[in-house]
Amino acid sequence: MKTSLKLISVLSLTSILPVYAQVVNFNDYGPLQVYAQSPMQSINLSPLLRSGFSLPEGQKEWYITANAASVWSESDVLLADYYQNAISSGLKWQITEDLLFDANYTWQFSGDNHLDSLTMWFHDAFGFDQNGRKQQAKHQNQIHSKKYGINIDSFTEDSLNNSFSAYLGYQLLHNEHHGLSVGGTLYYKYVDSGPFADESFQQSVQINYGYHNGNHHVNSTLGVSFLNDKEPLSQRDFEPYYLMLGLGYEYRTGRHGWLAEYHRYDGMVDWDKNFSQASNEALLGYRYYFNTSAIELTMIENFLNMDNSADIAYTLGYRHKF
Repeated sequence: MKTSLKLISVLSLTSILPVYAQVVNFNDYGPLQVYAQSPMQSINLSPLLRSGFSLPEGQKEWYITANAASVWSESDVLLADYYQNAISSGLKWQITEDLLFDANYTWQFSGDNHLDSLTMWFHDAFGFDQNGRKQQAKHQNQIHSKKYGINIDSFTEDSLNNSFSAYLGYQLLHNEHHGLSVGGTLYYKYVDSGPFADESFQQSVQINYGYHNGNHHVNSTLGVSFLNDKEPLSQRDFEPYYLMLGLGYEYRTGRHGWLAEYHRYDGMVDWDKNFSQASNEALLGYRYYFNTSAIELTMIENFLNMDNSADIAYTLGYRHKF
């Protein structure tokens, strides 16, 4: 009798667990959790490439990322040669079947992450031009503009950005292969001291589309951010709005995910030719899936315009669903 009860219990559990695993899906993490690397966009609200699919109702995801980047820009009016680092953490919550909430805190600061040597080696290895880097000493944090009276020789450990954001998304379509959602973000930025001291509220709206077919996952986002603020260093106005386009692809096999993404951000100012043009960032990422969590490693390289984004950047992220 006891043996029969044990057998019935085991059979019951094996029949229930697959259904539970299907309902509580811990496998779909969507695009990489990586924000804009361009100096102007990274210290303001830039729409994030998001999945067009919703999470299972009630599911939550906690995430944390650490980012290290090397910025180089040289134009007729501006020289920017510095390191930027960021720590970002947040919580996503699928409140209802159609409603997603994502709260995030990001601290961005300047600190010597010793990426100059790696950046120059990478450019030499792949035949990229050093774009004037060899004329400057390595591992500097400096921003200079004679025209706009900017003369900062060292701002190591100064805050570049300190921000809170809240995203609310609504699911328009969700089936086996296609997902379509819209969302909006409210953003508050406060840096109390230093050359980047600033306080502002910003907003953005975006539409996200995703396609799943077996091991192939495609994600895309078109967003627009609205700014009513001055650039902290020059005290000149930002553009009132700018567009963001994001495209991403993941090939998933077993516990391994291989990702490639493209992020494009409109220029945000008109006082410098480099930063008035769009920045283009190419991302290559690897994701390892655990049962209820995932680790991501991403390399970001700018292209087309080499003077308005990070020369190279790396992001390490951890994401956990419950």
